[in-house]
Amino acid sequence: MNPEERDRLDREYDARASVPSFETEYARYVAASAEAVAGLERVADLVFDSASSQTLDLYPAGPGSPLFLWIHGGYWRALSKDDNAFPALGLVPNGVSVAVMNYALAPAVDLDEIVRQTRVALAWLHAEAGRYGIKGRRIHVGGSSAGGHLGGMLLAGGWQGAFDVPEDAVASGLLLSGLMDLEPLIHTHINAWMRLDRESARRNSPLHAIPERSRAQLLASVGGLESDAFKDQTERYLRAWTGAGHVGRGIAMAGYNHFDIALSLREPGGTLARAVAALC
Repeated sequence: MNPEERDRLDREYDARASVPSFETEYARYVAASAEAVAGLERVADLVFDSASSQTLDLYPAGPGSPLFLWIHGGYWRALSKDDNAFPALGLVPNGVSVAVMNYALAPAVDLDEIVRQTRVALAWLHAEAGRYGIKGRRIHVGGSSAGGHLGGMLLAGGWQGAFDVPEDAVASGLLLSGLMDLEPLIHTHINAWMRLDRESARRNSPLHAIPERSRAQLLASVGGLESDAFKDQTERYLRAWTGAGHVGRGIAMAGYNHFDIALSLREPGGTLARAVAALC
């Protein structure tokens, strides 16, 4: 790949540079998450994976409520459940319980391990949610950017048996600005910490792991203010998902950037919160 194309890809996938101030966007995540922690019931720091000691928080919406698992972004190397509690603000008032998970961050671990932890979290919730009065038979999942990628890896086929969950354990996926084809990232600054090669990139690309059969419904969206690369990632995955005969639709979010599209989940009457609640 020539230097000009590498520079173009670097610009297209530089999410922080796509907004005037990442610090301002991040501060809004922190403030909204603090509001969720202060105002909602929370069961904190539940260890879901003994191998890595990773934890998740539960925000119950009441007995018998459906469950939504939120997976944070941060290019697999930043953020946590503590600054990503905000989806509970929009979903709990709609009668949807929310789980927000941590995962070990790159470069301390590789992407195979992060994907494994995400799948363990889903398996743990499937087995244990009932203890907290929450339905765990079929779980709704969602994430933004790297979290959208990890949500896509939960929608993937072929992994469920090894984690002792049924093939239809995922009921729906809200994937926002997801990184669904990782091969372009090999040629960007992101690979300084991800260390992907073509084999690992393809193995961990949701675009190449769409199951032959799936009952899961896909909600796919990307901010209208985002780069062409992020728009292309979402659009190609949605086409491939529906092209395989699965149920899916795009949600237009014209005035949103890479960060505030996810933050809009804090609004109970917002487009994304209502779309998730309608599937639950």
